[in-house]
Amino acid sequence: MRRAALGVVLALLTRAVMAPAQAQEGFDWPLPDWMPRPPVPEDNPMSAAKVDLGRHLFYDARLSGDGTVACASCHDPARAFTDGRDRAVGIHGTVGNLNAPSLANVAYLPVNAWANPHMTSLEFQALVPLFGEAPDEMGATGQEARIFATLAADPYYGKAFAAAFPDRRDPDLFTVTRALAAFQRSLMSFDSPYDRFKYGGDLDALSEAAKRGEQLFFDHRFECYHCHQGVLFTDNFQREGSPWVEIGFHNAGLYTEYPASAPGRIEITGVPGDAGLFRTPSLRNVAVTAPYMHDGPIPDLRGVLAHYARGGREGPRQSGWHDRRLSGVRGGKPRHHRLSAQPDRRDLPDQPRLAAPWLDDHPARINRADL
Repeated sequence: MRRAALGVVLALLTRAVMAPAQAQEGFDWPLPDWMPRPPVPEDNPMSAAKVDLGRHLFYDARLSGDGTVACASCHDPARAFTDGRDRAVGIHGTVGNLNAPSLANVAYLPVNAWANPHMTSLEFQALVPLFGEAPDEMGATGQEARIFATLAADPYYGKAFAAAFPDRRDPDLFTVTRALAAFQRSLMSFDSPYDRFKYGGDLDALSEAAKRGEQLFFDHRFECYHCHQGVLFTDNFQREGSPWVEIGFHNAGLYTEYPASAPGRIEITGVPGDAGLFRTPSLRNVAVTAPYMHDGPIPDLRGVLAHYARGGREGPRQSGWHDRRLSGVRGGKPRHHRLSAQPDRRDLPDQPRLAAPWLDDHPARINRADL
């Protein structure tokens, strides 16, 4: 009986080591030659100084209301910048409504939220964890003056903000959000075994099982590639100079009635048909980004395959508005019944440019008992 790993899903494992970089305006993009650069806003050009400043801010718990939560609290590089929880945990132990999405290759995503189609800017998106109150994440609302004063008094930041923003040398909302966005745009992951097989010509980079799995992944009987397509394996993509962007939201059949805490795109649009619609996540680094789906109800890849084999949690006829590709059964047999999920798990390599920059006893360090 034929057995195959889900090739692309299982081969897109977690390497962030990059091929030769491409330079632009003083910043070396950590990209292989076959990957185009992402778009960059005109009002926030990339620079090495700005990215390094953003890295320090990303790991700085002093951005939160009580000094306990940093961006890295929910986005750990060892987990492809996710946190391993079903739902993110913010200040005072507040449990959020959604799973922390991966930030790897986020520069190529035209929508930076699970369900908000208007969240199209990383600079704007940074305001949500900083100041959002439903639920609380970093809890910085009302603490802005104190936070910026604290940053200004730090010896590193005293020089770093001036180097990154010569015309605006002090920490403020403008410079903090733009530095964070620049750092996130630098988080690239394009040296997986699949990349070496598909784009590097290394025919031995994948196992024979993974190669068979790739054929199944792109087989129309299984429908995987319709939503998980292209170089990022998602139907959300933008690149530098592109005349249009690809944006995809789908209902994966998790619930027949979506909870008020996470109803999907309908929360923003009010359109009934948008209930349960969430942005398609990338499958890159999928082996280390469990648990899966927008609120983390599925703990492993085997469970993901079983979910789609059923045609959703309640089967293919669970509602009138789940994605039509969730038919689940063809010819009386589960469409995904031959797939198995046994990923060759690997850790992200240690990369100084991505790691926490603060010494253990620095006040910027995250200090939470649950981390």
